[in-house]
Amino acid sequence: MTTGATVHRPVLLKETLEALMVHRSGRYIDANLGGGGHTEAILTASSPDGVVLGIDADAQAIAATRDRLAAFGDRLRTFHGSSARLSEAADAVDFDAVDGVIFDLGLSSDQLVDQTRGFGIRAGGTLDLRFDVSRGESAADLLALLDVRELQAIFRNYGEEPHATRVARAIVAARATTPITTSEQLSALVEAALPKRYGPPSRIHPATRVFQALRIAVNDELGALRIALAATLSRLSVGGRVAVLTYHSLEDRIVKQAFAAAVRGCICPPRAPACACGLQPTLRLVNKKPITASPEEIAENPRSRSAKLRVAERLAEAA
Repeated sequence: MTTGATVHRPVLLKETLEALMVHRSGRYIDANLGGGGHTEAILTASSPDGVVLGIDADAQAIAATRDRLAAFGDRLRTFHGSSARLSEAADAVDFDAVDGVIFDLGLSSDQLVDQTRGFGIRAGGTLDLRFDVSRGESAADLLALLDVRELQAIFRNYGEEPHATRVARAIVAARATTPITTSEQLSALVEAALPKRYGPPSRIHPATRVFQALRIAVNDELGALRIALAATLSRLSVGGRVAVLTYHSLEDRIVKQAFAAAVRGCICPPRAPACACGLQPTLRLVNKKPITASPEEIAENPRSRSAKLRVAERLAEAA
């Protein structure tokens, strides 16, 4: 991965800035710093003294973005770690309350072309898929260690792969003779295991769901998202906003449900004569339906095709 100029283009940038209502002197958290596109825009819009805390499990991404955004000086603070550690990161820079939090749950363009970790199916490379290569097991490790049932569960639960069993069996059979250690090996194996597809070629690679599932598993992405969303709620100041960009149904469902629960507040049964839980709404939805990319943005940046932006605003505590 390069440490110079990024090739990443942030998705729904204008819409995200408007949703966050970025202003001067504001304090903001970018929970997935990545290439720093959203952070750069927030720092510019909050000039001259707004501050952004950028969090990322990818040390290479932090180093590259700090270098690229060096002109902003100490207005950019960074924290190396999963977004699940959002509270810890905020404490480290004395961010007791913030004006906005942005989650961009997609891979950066830099990661997709990084052959040392294999995020990009077409780019190929070592089958690692970890954001933080100093922690946990790689995707290659999982493929070498897990049995058919365990692999099937990962592909089905995290990739919604309809042929999860066929793929899992093919992997276990193949690894008996040759370790699966590269993206090229896995993508070819998955493509061969899937039923032949007729009709025009799809723009989506046949192994996409399997790669997604493995990446989610090795990084515990969905667990981190749940923890980070809960931490965000406790850090937002009244009127502060959280904006989340999702790219597939699993993460979007988590965000939608978390927002809905905070908007609802009360968890008493619908037929209860009166509220006994005492929970009050803590968020209001800024957009009831997710914001999606315009045809123009999709033409310029195909990665934005699947993006959904959900936004909510922190409410005052009930008296």
